[in-house]
Amino acid sequence: MTVADVRALARTLPRSSEHLIRDRVKFRVGSIVYVAFSRDEATMGFGYPKEERDALIAAEPDLFFLPRPSDLRFNWVCCHTSRLDHAHMTELVTEAWRMCVPKFLARQRLGA
Repeated sequence: MTVADVRALARTLPRSSEHLIRDRVKFRVGSIVYVAFSRDEATMGFGYPKEERDALIAAEPDLFFLPRPSDLRFNWVCCHTSRLDHAHMTELVTEAWRMCVPKFLARQRLGA
């Protein structure tokens, strides 16, 4: 899974835009970042409900990990891009995007 894979998906998501901030590729809806890559693109952070992230990490600890301590206040979790398959990436990125857009727009794109 690469930045190009995420870019191809993000281009299809309404209101999504790509930005290069401090040599890091980030995808946003308005001012809200929903996916961000490390400088070396080895890890990807994405929006994810705080209440559910411990369960996600416990289910696949070799793939997912917590963000740095200063980012724990956000709905955010990280993963190793080399271990993430395309189908899983599609699900995670789409759900992170869904958290940032109005509900009517998510319903238009994803259905009920």
